[in-house]
Amino acid sequence: MAGGGDAMTTTSWLPLIEEYLSVRRGLGFALETPAYMLRDFARYADALDHHGPLTTELMVRWALASRSTDRAQAIRRLGAVRQFARYRALLDPATEVPPAGLLGRLPRRPQPHIYSDAELAALLDQASRLLPRRGLRPQTYVAFFSLLACTGLRLSEACRLAVADVDLNVGVITVREGKFRKARLVPLHPSTIEALARYAAVRDACCQGPGRFFRTEHAPALQKDTVEKTFGRLRYRLGWTAHGRARQPRIHDLRHSFAVRRLLRWYETGADLDRKLLALSLYLGHAHVSDTYWYLTGVPELMAIAAERFERFAQAEQGGEL
Repeated sequence: MAGGGDAMTTTSWLPLIEEYLSVRRGLGFALETPAYMLRDFARYADALDHHGPLTTELMVRWALASRSTDRAQAIRRLGAVRQFARYRALLDPATEVPPAGLLGRLPRRPQPHIYSDAELAALLDQASRLLPRRGLRPQTYVAFFSLLACTGLRLSEACRLAVADVDLNVGVITVREGKFRKARLVPLHPSTIEALARYAAVRDACCQGPGRFFRTEHAPALQKDTVEKTFGRLRYRLGWTAHGRARQPRIHDLRHSFAVRRLLRWYETGADLDRKLLALSLYLGHAHVSDTYWYLTGVPELMAIAAERFERFAQAEQGGEL
């Protein structure tokens, strides 16, 4: 590990960033987005030939240099580099750590878009039209988006699935590195097993050699950035914008839609939501069950459930005072 004052003599900030990421990942943090941001910061600092201790002025300048017009992006960028600065301050006391909230606070978590059945059908139809029409690529994307919609897997989790991680005999997916490096088992519905088996047969007939569960003829694995670009093109063809919606539909909203649909189904059947929410939290791989409870207050489709739960609680409290 680098000692104090290394920032004064280093010729590049990238090794220090990689050292920090290695330490944090050793503690169980995935850091996909922060890693991308911090490497960008390192390139920025190197381009300015900055070799002294980190300064608040340098970090703020980089945070505000984002091409995004969303003010929240600058706040996220400063938050990522601030964590790095806190780590560097342990090794180099001259390091400045920006005050919390220096650029403001992140806005309230935005309401997700919940896909309708018609939207899901339209997305899969457009995916089936990808080129080459008779190739593996369109079938891969149909199977990929379908799996996200019916299991709530994260995009990165689905991209990393190895062939051995999808046990179609038992009907279980093993997610080996979810958020915070947490592994979990994801049981599959029989209809999902059948669909994945059909895709796997086509994939194996088309491609030989090692590769991930989801792949194309020319790529042994789907890459997160590639999937997002492909989804963006499909969204454009479908004419999906934020107009008339909570927000412009995203891939991650497939996960939100799965969670909301499952909670609504349980509510309609009179299930014990407290127990079911815990099960759903484990199934989705949430770090905290509070992340799952958020759906009850952050999504209009479920606000009625939260209101009813509060009404029952208030009535019970009132009855206890009598």
